[in-house]
Amino acid sequence: MPRIIGVSGNITAPSRTLSLVESVVTKASQKFHSPGEVIDISKLTADLGPTVSFNQFPPALAQAYEKLHQADIIVIGTPVYKASYTGLLKHFFDLVDPKKLTGKVAILVATGGSDHHALVLESHLRSLASFFGIYTIPTTIYARDAEFTNYQLDSAVIEQRIDQALEQAAVLIKQHLPETLVA
Repeated sequence: MPRIIGVSGNITAPSRTLSLVESVVTKASQKFHSPGEVIDISKLTADLGPTVSFNQFPPALAQAYEKLHQADIIVIGTPVYKASYTGLLKHFFDLVDPKKLTGKVAILVATGGSDHHALVLESHLRSLASFFGIYTIPTTIYARDAEFTNYQLDSAVIEQRIDQALEQAAVLIKQHLPETLVA
């Protein structure tokens, strides 16, 4: 069974981004018959912000990085903020040993107010994942604020994109992580 972890780069609560990441992780858990968890950056801000050393993480950060390192599938999500991903998400990944993520499979997701922010997935998140040697699936998932009701995903179109992304993730897992059992 592939191990699934989501990283939600939101910095406020409630969060559409967190809701989207949780939706993808939940569907991935169902598809691959494997438990999944979400790392919520907004809950790590007190520890993450002042941390600059690679070898002295506060306990909450150490736990988050351990979960990330053990994952086979990583759902990386961010709200679009000033044409990019959030600074705390960047800082979170700045503290990751690049060798620890090589060969994992990522599903990239983002939320924003309008369609013209969707390119963040290709221009920023895909290049971030590439730096770490993470395989990214072709389908990305971008959801506008209007596709949520009370911060919960409310879009059949986005649900279909999630399903498509999970089908592509299954192919990559079979090719690159053959030791995991994929349904």
